[in-house]
Amino acid sequence: MSTEPEAPAPTPADGPPAGPSRRTFIATTSAVGGAVIAGGAIGGGLLAASDEADAAPAAPASRVSLTVNGTRHTVTVDNRTSLLDLLREHLDLTGAKKGCDAGACGACTVLIDGHRQNACLTLAVRLEGAKVTTIEGLADGDQLHPLQQAFIDEDAFQCGYCTPGQIVSGYGCIQEGHTGSPEEIREWMSGNLCRCGCYVKIVRAVEQAADRQK
Repeated sequence: MSTEPEAPAPTPADGPPAGPSRRTFIATTSAVGGAVIAGGAIGGGLLAASDEADAAPAAPASRVSLTVNGTRHTVTVDNRTSLLDLLREHLDLTGAKKGCDAGACGACTVLIDGHRQNACLTLAVRLEGAKVTTIEGLADGDQLHPLQQAFIDEDAFQCGYCTPGQIVSGYGCIQEGHTGSPEEIREWMSGNLCRCGCYVKIVRAVEQAADRQK
């Protein structure tokens, strides 16, 4: 039986440098492969979207001529453009306000051939030859319309956002002859909302202007 001491196991310093472990190698290659695939997918998606955008046809447009506040305008607009956007974006008449954009608040009320309508629900291309009156067209230069003055006299506004639509609607209400009583005025102006709650004063202003017109 030999009594020679057993040779010691080699230490890391005695052999070649240890390479990456199997787990590290797999994780690294998986990450690189995923990045390459993702980059290809993203790049392909962007290219595809760009190609689709280039291939998309231009929106149909039409030429329309109409008279706004006594001035004739001829414009070319997207067929989906509302009268409200035509007034605000093309003619720079920002008196009519964009409130709900769904015909529920009356902030965009204008007169079309003398009748009250919500500009946000009216397609501009359908108004060939029409006559439109906005809040800007009621005053005579620096001379306010009697209804505009009545709104000031009665303090019939607070934040003022709905006021242009209220005044145009009140003007239409007077022209239509629906000012026989406060109840009648409220009924015929019920499509115009005032979130500040100035309804009592608005009715008084319409009454005052109607009396002056008589």
